[in-house]
Amino acid sequence: MNPEELDTSYTALCKALGEVGQQNSALFLAMVSLSLMSQSDAPNAVLQMIAEARLQCLQETARAG
Repeated sequence: MNPEELDTSYTALCKALGEVGQQNSALFLAMVSLSLMSQSDAPNAVLQMIAEARLQCLQETARAG
């Protein structure tokens, strides 16, 4: 994905998150994540992305706390 395509995708994701609302955001993100994972031919890359996102979230939580 080139930078323009990434920006378009990110914008669509942000818009959709706003439309579904905070109460449905976790469900929406889970659905998008599962759909994207099902399209991947690289399970190890998916696992690595999950691990990296988890670590970043935990670090942000620690900083905020």
